[in-house]
Amino acid sequence: MLGFFLTVALVGLILIGIAGAMIASSTDSKEPSISENTILHIKLENRIQDRPSNNPFESFDFGSFESKTPMGLKNIIDNISKAKVDERIKGIYLDIPYLQASMANVEEIRNSLIDFKESGKFIVSYSENYGQNEYYLASVADEIYLNPSGDMTFKGLSAQIMFFKDALNRLDIDMQVIRHGKFKSAIEPFIRENMSNENREQLGVLVNSIWNNQLSEIAEARKITTAELNRIADSLLIRTASDAKNLLMVDDLKFEDEVISLLKAKLGTSEDKELATIQLKKFNKAKRVTLKLKGEDKDEDREKATSKNKIALVFAEGEIISGESQDGMMGSETIAKAIKEAHEDEKVKSIVLRINSPGGSALASDVIWREVVLAKAKKPVVVSMGGVAASGGYYIACAADQIFAENYTITGSIGVFGLIPNMKGLFNNKFGIDIDRVNTNTYSDGLTPFRALTSTERKAIQTKIEEIYDDFTQKVATGRNMTQADVDSIGQGRVWSGLSAVEIGLVDKIGGLSDAILAAANLAELEDYKIKELPYRQDPFEKLVEGFSTEVRYKILGQELGEAEKYYMTIKNTLTSRGIYTRLPVDVIIE
Repeated sequence: MLGFFLTVALVGLILIGIAGAMIASSTDSKEPSISENTILHIKLENRIQDRPSNNPFESFDFGSFESKTPMGLKNIIDNISKAKVDERIKGIYLDIPYLQASMANVEEIRNSLIDFKESGKFIVSYSENYGQNEYYLASVADEIYLNPSGDMTFKGLSAQIMFFKDALNRLDIDMQVIRHGKFKSAIEPFIRENMSNENREQLGVLVNSIWNNQLSEIAEARKITTAELNRIADSLLIRTASDAKNLLMVDDLKFEDEVISLLKAKLGTSEDKELATIQLKKFNKAKRVTLKLKGEDKDEDREKATSKNKIALVFAEGEIISGESQDGMMGSETIAKAIKEAHEDEKVKSIVLRINSPGGSALASDVIWREVVLAKAKKPVVVSMGGVAASGGYYIACAADQIFAENYTITGSIGVFGLIPNMKGLFNNKFGIDIDRVNTNTYSDGLTPFRALTSTERKAIQTKIEEIYDDFTQKVATGRNMTQADVDSIGQGRVWSGLSAVEIGLVDKIGGLSDAILAAANLAELEDYKIKELPYRQDPFEKLVEGFSTEVRYKILGQELGEAEKYYMTIKNTLTSRGIYTRLPVDVIIE
């Protein structure tokens, strides 16, 4: 009985916390009052996603009972663009306690800040700690300040993969693999204890491509040679805050109050008065105003809330599965339905498909691809790749009219594999469970985790995988106007950075979501438009009631496991998945 009351009390506290966060959000909906001498304070401390979930549990911290709402990438970029042309905003205070975003999304934010600087306004960055991702973003600032007792990390990039073979062996689980593609390393963590030579080669090319591009951009911003930056990284020369200053990586060492005083001086505000700032969330409510910049005759932004024309922005995020979308996974039924709605809506003149996915089910990918083809026959379709659009994520992109990616997007991985666990040893040797059977035919009990595959079964699966790979490469060849042989030469499951993907023809242009939307507008010859976001999302209160127990369980599990959660989920999903997959290597961590 006591346990019941404790559970009820816990649920009540959670609901009160969520309700409080929602009420606070709703009361903050009025347009803010902005003085004529204001700084936009961009504080990036929560996760940055393409399209944050409206699920109340997604952003609820069960440790502090606070809602930590993720930030939307488009929202951040739109507000930076809006600040550029708002005469009341004199500059940006970039505050980066801890950046939780993919490298591609960080690059897109950085590019929007570069565009902001064309207005002649300033950007000042301050942090107590600069990690590599944080520093890459901060390097765009006119002035970079670090806390005198702060830290800075600058050591180069590393691609890391966790391997589970030994753990599976101890459990007497044998992972049976059938694949096409010598670089198709998605299955390596389950059958090896280290990287294959092919996998090491492709990851080496990937991280070096990303690192060299980052070095080039930092070198240009800080007026430090790439050779010097590599020397700093190779010898770990930044060990104290003073090292960062002496090596010109930051402009000075200051406490936060000193930075605030510096900002006041820039605005001409007396020291005894409060600095006029506006937070990103509040600035989101401000109306857009126009300002002529460097001789421009009009504001280039064509997104108008009153326009009758629409560009459909379809978010395709997460692992690809059949059926309806679930939190963190895109369902083929949900995404195909959204694309279909977009191409059947006469007011929608073009479609932007925003992809952030490592791939997944080959069948589900094909269902989405087909709807893209049908849409393209009616109106322009442009793909915008986020942090990752690989394997199945590339499959659903290849038919588009144009494909945009960031330099640091991970894409390609054109390959196919099947992974079937044989858990007979686990049941027999660990649990003492025996399984007997009665079959009507020779292989009636096949393709299950209860016994090993026979040679005939392996050949049957291999035949299907070869067929899917042939179909995959043919569709890429058709969509990208290449020969199938050329696609195969850059396929084989190999991953590429966005920068390399442009060079080999898998991607058309380097650019972010804003660039893709502008391209879609140009292809449809639109002078003005408004954005229609798809797929539609379920009411958050309905979602709260329907998914309460499951969401609580997974959120608490995630907070208990911390960084290990993703590895737990990787093993769990692998042991329970079915079908043939076009998926990126498992959990490649680049840091």
